Amino acid sequence: MGQERIAAELQAKEADLLEQMARLTRPEQDQGAISFGKRVGDGTAMAVDRLTAVGAHSNLQDILAQVRRALAKIEESSYGACDECGTQIAPGRLEVRPWSTHCVEHS
Repeated sequence: MGQERIAAELQAKEADLLEQMARLTRPEQDQGAISFGKRVGDGTAMAVDRLTAVGAHSNLQDILAQVRRALAKIEESSYGACDECGTQIAPGRLEVRPWSTHCVEHS
């Protein structure tokens, strides 16, 4: 796969991640009176949903950082080399996760 094609794929992934993160951070509409009593109610369900969204947002931030690092590596002409040991990352790994910046051993 050519560097330009990989860069385009990474840029599309970056845009997708940013959109997903924006959806997760949008304020909830019509929260109304929220109850956090002993029984599972709307308030408890909303709190659980929010905690799940925070975890998902954190995961998306991690992937976004990897995507941006992979784009930087293309600019540096070091794409495909492990950031840790410098060995070539397996082509199959890069095909599945083009934002990989570490070999399997150092991931």
